[in-house]
Amino acid sequence: MTKSEFAIEVNKLNFSWNLQTTVLDSCSLKVPRGEFWMLLGNNGCGKSTLLRLIAGLLTPNSGDIKLETPLGFVFQNPDHQLVMPTVAADIAFGLVKEKLTVAQIKLRVEEALNAVNLLDFKNRPIYALSGGQKQRIAIAGEIARHCQVLLLDEPTALLDPDTQIELVALVQKLVRKTGITALWVTHRLEELDYADGYFVLEKGKVVRQGKPQELWLEKK
Repeated sequence: MTKSEFAIEVNKLNFSWNLQTTVLDSCSLKVPRGEFWMLLGNNGCGKSTLLRLIAGLLTPNSGDIKLETPLGFVFQNPDHQLVMPTVAADIAFGLVKEKLTVAQIKLRVEEALNAVNLLDFKNRPIYALSGGQKQRIAIAGEIARHCQVLLLDEPTALLDPDTQIELVALVQKLVRKTGITALWVTHRLEELDYADGYFVLEKGKVVRQGKPQELWLEKK
């Protein structure tokens, strides 16, 4: 069977919380394998809901989702994701289901921390980390599982401007270096500079997509 050129395929997805509230209305998008795409839209347009549907955290009313696995998910607030007392323990905890040897786990942890430039932090307590460092550890935890698709739900929302740019640049570098596919939810247009492409979600539908450069040319 020929592998699709897309790592994420969403086809005519419908979702509503109740009969009166439609969140997604025949929503479709495709993210090319090995690229970094962003999902834009106003508050309440369904961005985070769509990401959770792709991740399998919610079940659609109808429609299809195809994606490569393993899948990684990074929440807006890393405190909802980091559960162990130290950095290395938290990343290792995410590998429990894979039944690896102690040596294999240690290697995966160190590789993941090196990928996010925090190898020297492996014994650091989680509580002692900054918000940006916590997000990097959350990303490292997914990288350690060798995820092929990484979903990020407004990961810079709680960070200061400098740290926001550092994080988005880091994900761009990871995509280019490892070949994973990333879909990043944001409302910050300045983050688009680091993406390969974008989708605009409006009233539960993708109403536009393209390359960031095309959008900037229009705004000039």
